[in-house]
Amino acid sequence: MERGEKLNKPPYQVPSMEEIAAVPWNGYNVVSTFSGAGGSCLGYRMAGYRVLWASEFIEAARQVYKLNHPDSILDSRDIREVQPGDILQAIGLDVGEIDLLDGSPPCASFSTAGKREKGWGQVKNYSDTKQRVDDLFFEYARIVKGLQPRVFVAENVSGLIKGKAKGYFKLILQELKDCGYNVRAKVLDAQWLGVPQMRQRVIFIGVRNDLGLQAVYPKPLEYQYSVRDALPWIAKVDMGGRFGEVDSVSAANTAYMAVGTGPNSGNGLATMVEAETDISRYAIGDEWEKMGKPGTQSAKYFQLTRAPVNGPSGAITQDLGHISADGTASGATVTHPTEKRKFSIAELKRICAFPDDFQLIGSYAQQWERLGRAVPPVMMSYIAKTIQTEVLDKCK
Repeated sequence: MERGEKLNKPPYQVPSMEEIAAVPWNGYNVVSTFSGAGGSCLGYRMAGYRVLWASEFIEAARQVYKLNHPDSILDSRDIREVQPGDILQAIGLDVGEIDLLDGSPPCASFSTAGKREKGWGQVKNYSDTKQRVDDLFFEYARIVKGLQPRVFVAENVSGLIKGKAKGYFKLILQELKDCGYNVRAKVLDAQWLGVPQMRQRVIFIGVRNDLGLQAVYPKPLEYQYSVRDALPWIAKVDMGGRFGEVDSVSAANTAYMAVGTGPNSGNGLATMVEAETDISRYAIGDEWEKMGKPGTQSAKYFQLTRAPVNGPSGAITQDLGHISADGTASGATVTHPTEKRKFSIAELKRICAFPDDFQLIGSYAQQWERLGRAVPPVMMSYIAKTIQTEVLDKCK
């Protein structure tokens, strides 16, 4: 029995882009760095904030951001080239007048997967470019110091506080404190903040010292959302782990995959998605069969899991939308619980707590990357609402 099952759990529902646009302004502004496709920014908008300025270096991510956040100023430069004065001039505010500065510096070097410290200080492939990324948190601190926002929020992978990375964590924490802030860092898990996905992130929150207030975090919900909550058409599974008859609404799965938004709408999207998600012809497809039932993990391929039906999905990470020729490199990931395939993009949007009509472009792998790199918007909306009521509203 999942935690909170007997509680009055509201149905899983992410507001549409139109509904988010209609949320009344709460009176506070946001400046965003390392904005990606705009997951965090969407969370702030859900909570009523206005995003005045954003920064993103990767062109493919910028294209998606602009489709979904057309009213925000979007700076395309490497953050190393951006000066605090550039931002203030663009939005017409002075030092200290920004309510909240957000940022998610790239974090692959600190991930618990991969080579970790062997990649520190190296120029590596990152999305569609090459760059060093493990120094970018200090660039974020430079922007904090120059802008002096009332509050800042920064997120990173949980691996930042594990093993040898703890040294980096301590340096980052001290650097942020030296900017003039009361700073806390805490690991939050999206599965307890309205997202049907187990996704742990270190969330730094800093409150400017002169405000005399402490950094605060949202309380975990008393319930979780499952994969079935997000995808109600999913096939029924009997108590023995065998597949029963498909729900009467499961036929909507194929239709839902075909809906799409943006440039791909009505242009053979269903066929494209089904072909991209199929793993039956790869080695991981054979392994998927051997795993037996939803909620199981492969002992052979790292990260290959069959998502549970009645619990949250495993973490959707940015680099697992690709499948190599032999079906092993980057092919092992969270898969559909009852069908031998990866999740469709439409399904991933729901598991990552994005609106159904959030626009994505590019290949299947590129769209997966945009979602996998993003902070789940619903998760960020809980963080943003807590900061509003417990910090910003008390500064008036």
